[in-house]
Amino acid sequence: MRRLMVGLVGAVVTFLVLVPSAFGASAGGCQLEGTASFSPGLNANAQSFAYSFNGGLSGCQSSQSGAPASGTVSAGEIVTISGQQFQEPVPAGDGSCGNSTTSGKAIVTWADGSQTVVQYSTTGAAAAVNLQGVVTSSVTLLAVNPLPGQPTSTTVTTTRYAGSSALGLLAFEPPDPTACNTPAGVSSAGISGTIGLSNSS
Repeated sequence: MRRLMVGLVGAVVTFLVLVPSAFGASAGGCQLEGTASFSPGLNANAQSFAYSFNGGLSGCQSSQSGAPASGTVSAGEIVTISGQQFQEPVPAGDGSCGNSTTSGKAIVTWADGSQTVVQYSTTGAAAAVNLQGVVTSSVTLLAVNPLPGQPTSTTVTTTRYAGSSALGLLAFEPPDPTACNTPAGVSSAGISGTIGLSNSS
C-alpha cells in the first residue's frame, strides 16, 4: 500500500506540472478531499455497487481571470434546494477493493455560486483511481417525497466551465484497509487527489 501511495503522489505531482501545457487554451486544477460511501461495501470479491460522494475543492488555479479558488462537489447525495430535498443521480460501479470501474454525474458548486455538472467515469487499481469526464449542460434531480404542490424535480445547470473536459488522479483511502478482506467490506473511504478541467476552444 505504501508503494502504491508513493507512486500516486508522484503521478499527482507530474499531473500538476503537465496541466498548463496539456490543457491548451483554458486550464485549471484543484485539490480534492472528500468521502465516498458504498452500498454494498467493497471487499475482495467483484460485485455491482452504488455509492455517493461529497467533498471540498481547494487551492484551485485557473487560466480564467476571476475564477473561484474553492468549491464543493457531490454525487448521489440528497441535497436541499430552496427548502426542498432532491436526490442527485446515484453513481454505479462494478468491482472490488482491488479493481473497479464506476460512472456517474457530479455537481460542483463554486465559491461564487456558479455550478458545473460533470459526467465522469473512473477506473481504480488498488489505491489509485483515474477519473475522466466531460462538463455537461445540466442534470435533473428528482424530489424526495414532495408535498402536494411542490415540484417533483429540479434542474441544475452548468454556469461555469461549459464544454470542458475533466481529468483526475485520486487515492482510495479506506480508514481500515483490512476491511476489504471481510464480508461486509469497506462502507466508506476517503477520496483525495487532484482534479483538472480543460477547454481547448
